[in-house]
Amino acid sequence: MNAVLPKRTDANSVVEVIPALRAFARTFCRDPHDADDLVQETLAKAIANLDKFEDGTRLKSWLFTIMRNTFYSRIRITNREVLGAADNLPEPAVAATQEWSMRGLEVREAVERLPPNYREVLVLIGVLGMSYEETAVICGCAMGTIKSRLNRARASVLEMLGENSAEALVESAEWLKPPPFAAGNTQKR
Repeated sequence: MNAVLPKRTDANSVVEVIPALRAFARTFCRDPHDADDLVQETLAKAIANLDKFEDGTRLKSWLFTIMRNTFYSRIRITNREVLGAADNLPEPAVAATQEWSMRGLEVREAVERLPPNYREVLVLIGVLGMSYEETAVICGCAMGTIKSRLNRARASVLEMLGENSAEALVESAEWLKPPPFAAGNTQKR
């Protein structure tokens, strides 16, 4: 959705972005209730500052930026009050085979070990499908920095998993190929 808001913002534009906000919030908060609280706080801040929304700005990017800043403000406050770091990634939502469940947990643990700025870029681009440009706006840095962080995040995850290439993380399709000289297969060896 590429919603650029007119000067008068209608409620439907904001409502359409809520599922994306919830997905983005789950990248920050493991607990769904905490994620919902973050969405609610983001929407409240957005409504309070709607007069600061500029024509030509994408609503989704503006709200993601508010959410990101709100989350990091919470972390700074929490770190002042209690030592320790927040859990930032959600639990898997879909059950998979045992092998893929284990591999998924390994990948998730590797992503959790990434520095926050690498993890954020990897989630925005790799999970939420944001463009480099949108991610640069949300993170408040240059597009070249985003590309570097994404490359370093991918390389770090592969290294933590003991892999040399991303293809190793993708299921092989060898089992889909018909056996040689099977019925209907006229290929020669």
